[in-house]
Amino acid sequence: MTRQNRRKPIFLENIKIINTASKGKSVAKHEGRAIFVQGGVPGDICDITVFKRRKKYWEGQIEKIRKYSKKRIESKCEHFGTCGGCKWQNMQYSSQLEFKQNEVLNNLKRIGGIELPRHDEILGSKNQYFYRNKMEFTFSNKRWLTLDEIQSKEEISDKDALGFHIPGMFDKVIDLQNCYLQKKPSNSIRLSVKQFADKNGLTYFDIRNHNGLLRNLMIRTSSTQDLMVLVQFYEKDKKNIQLLMAHLKTSFPEITSLLYIINQKANNTIYDQEVICYHGKNHIMEEMDGLYFKIGAKSFFQTNSEQAKILYRKTKELANINSDDIVYDLYTGTGTIAQYVANTAKEVVGIDSVEEGIKAAYKNAERNNINNCSFYTGDMKEIFTDGFIEQNGNPDVIITDPPRDGMHKKVVEQILKIGPKRVVYVSCNSATQARDLSLIDRMYKVTQLQALDMFPQTQHVENIVVLDKR
Repeated sequence: MTRQNRRKPIFLENIKIINTASKGKSVAKHEGRAIFVQGGVPGDICDITVFKRRKKYWEGQIEKIRKYSKKRIESKCEHFGTCGGCKWQNMQYSSQLEFKQNEVLNNLKRIGGIELPRHDEILGSKNQYFYRNKMEFTFSNKRWLTLDEIQSKEEISDKDALGFHIPGMFDKVIDLQNCYLQKKPSNSIRLSVKQFADKNGLTYFDIRNHNGLLRNLMIRTSSTQDLMVLVQFYEKDKKNIQLLMAHLKTSFPEITSLLYIINQKANNTIYDQEVICYHGKNHIMEEMDGLYFKIGAKSFFQTNSEQAKILYRKTKELANINSDDIVYDLYTGTGTIAQYVANTAKEVVGIDSVEEGIKAAYKNAERNNINNCSFYTGDMKEIFTDGFIEQNGNPDVIITDPPRDGMHKKVVEQILKIGPKRVVYVSCNSATQARDLSLIDRMYKVTQLQALDMFPQTQHVENIVVLDKR
């Protein structure tokens, strides 16, 4: 096949979608070769145009669905297919759970080479919509235009948007109308801000040229009915900043924490930025099983509170901690898991790299009258040393909940060196979890596992693995 032919698209008819794949894609097969596409549901029979050919796989797009899968349903959101979130919204929820469970099992077997025990069914989410407690929206002066708008001969004057980035296009943002991820008044706040900004001529951020006033909008809700709204500005335009903040305070009296940031960096991260409290408190409170957690603008907290409770309860149950056990909670965040297990342990030691989180962990422990927890800040691979173990005691149980990249090899080696009787590994990425388990397998055996759905309508899945010493 010549290079020219390799580049020429191929049209294939009556191709069956056979499975889901990473990043919300689905996979078909043609003459033994995998074809990855967006928007397909296993069981669909499709016509596909292949636009990219690699040695081991192809990539394409669905041109027509000739027969719909029994697993397919009508998507709820008007932005489905354009917005980068909720990529499985066209699949019935029971099927989503099935594929998430299979992904976990396949990764542990294929990547980790792990001998798996009997496992319980994946724990689905009670709420499949409006489950997120935190949303972040982007302002942009480069709105994503529809095909009709592009093909129209009319001049388009309104190019401002407040919403989500289009996948693969860092400077294009879809202007959201209704979003089904966060409960009231999230949609009302976002739409009100957009309307007010347009009416008063407030400028939207230009990500290429780095100018414009409005940059980012974050909304956080909680079970205690607290409500945080944070607006991130780029320009130091005091008059218009005060104008918008006053509008939010007046229009939404239910806001308990109204904050803003002036961020003139190249990126949107706020961890090194001053957070200014315009009205109310500088934080909100979350309650989970009688424990209270203070959440600031920079705090990490599980974005599905109801499922997080189930996750922490299950982690505690599976850890099977005795009253004389020393427990280490690696990647502790704000100390949530540490405080969940504290009442069954002799002592709990939490470690995390984010100083703000550790400060919050101490305050949360004090608030919850927990006095057997200690927390430390530092890079996990640097702080988790023999000297640290000598100072804090040899752990009987280690609970680890690392970021998506998994644990550093040095951390894995130290766990093996310490040799606790049990390790409970909580992960949001079963592929990196499987990689780490393959390194631990020589000393520890997987005795229990439990998948849990934190993010309905997406391909993401949480998984808990219990490792007992061989």
